[in-house]
Amino acid sequence: MWSAAPLVLLTLLMALVSPAQVTGKNRPSRGRGSNWWGIAKAGEPNNLLPLSPGMLNMDPSVHSSLRRKQRRLVRENPGVLVAVSKGANQAILECQFQFRNRRWNCSTRNFFRGKNLFGKIVDRGCRETAFIYAITSAAVTHAVARSCSEGSIESCTCDYSHQAVAPSPGPGPGLVRDWEWGGCSDNIDFGFKFSREFVDTGERGRSLREKMNLHNNEAGRAHVVAGMRQECKCHGMSGSCTVKTCWMRLPNLRVVGDSLKDRFDGASRVMVGNAGSTRVNAAGKKNRYNFQLKPYNPEHKPPGPKDLVYLESSPGFCERNPRLGIQGTHGRQCNDTSIGVDGCDLMCCGRGYRTQEVLVTERCHCTFHWCCEVICKTCRSKKTVHTCL
Repeated sequence: MWSAAPLVLLTLLMALVSPAQVTGKNRPSRGRGSNWWGIAKAGEPNNLLPLSPGMLNMDPSVHSSLRRKQRRLVRENPGVLVAVSKGANQAILECQFQFRNRRWNCSTRNFFRGKNLFGKIVDRGCRETAFIYAITSAAVTHAVARSCSEGSIESCTCDYSHQAVAPSPGPGPGLVRDWEWGGCSDNIDFGFKFSREFVDTGERGRSLREKMNLHNNEAGRAHVVAGMRQECKCHGMSGSCTVKTCWMRLPNLRVVGDSLKDRFDGASRVMVGNAGSTRVNAAGKKNRYNFQLKPYNPEHKPPGPKDLVYLESSPGFCERNPRLGIQGTHGRQCNDTSIGVDGCDLMCCGRGYRTQEVLVTERCHCTFHWCCEVICKTCRSKKTVHTCL
């Protein structure tokens, strides 16, 4: 059993520690907006304090990874903390899926006192860092917008704006429809705005690296918006579709991840253009998104709003490099029949590989029994595995 007194004392002691002591000194090279990624570890048992059942109480060292504005946004939007934590975890899983067959496979490290969740690779302004920023921003946008429509966040609801602006069915050209707006559309507007406020906190756009981060954050959100689709449900006697009710639905995050991975392969190396300075809008406020990045190679076209951008070439991921947080590919599995990036020649960086047969135990011949149980048999088989030397 947990004793309440020691837990309260621990919370008070951690609250007295300054944010700089807990999170460590921010590196100006990567901007100040990436510490919140540690919220992905909020759901782990060792980062929860069971002071109030049913509430998500983060360990103070994790909570300190949030900036003051981020903590305010969490307080003002009850329920959003769970959505952001879910989005952060989905971003990690999607990144690891997209790069599962690459030398860099989006590995994460244990979050502890400000250590970056993705390791030291984010100190470099390379392609991999660009993807991390884009997918985390996209996942938070996605998770918050979906949570609004699910009723999990008190400060937002479904998006009913389509019903307000859509013309009513009736006679006349352009007004005849066999469907009408209804149901619960995912609130992409709230998700987009919240992601800008929460994810981009600390990225003021003053340095080239911060401009890179802001651009890639926006690109991630743009891919979520671009993937919104109309879904409909039929209504009528005996299954007929005389009337359809339609609403707007978010794409699956895998669709967003696939699109961002395509942009990763064609990412643009950039530098600040003549219009790179932050401009002031009509209301007298600085617009940190109103800047232009120009290609490093003048013969290339400027990056678009959904393109990923980077500043420097990626390091080699073949050998272990603790200084850069690179694990290397020694011991990684590879495909000896592939000529792609997952092939043994490329994955093992020409060092060669080891082939061995291993005994694999798997669940098989699964059947569903009413109600509600799935019963499987256990199958053992030999599998040939290739690992890099």
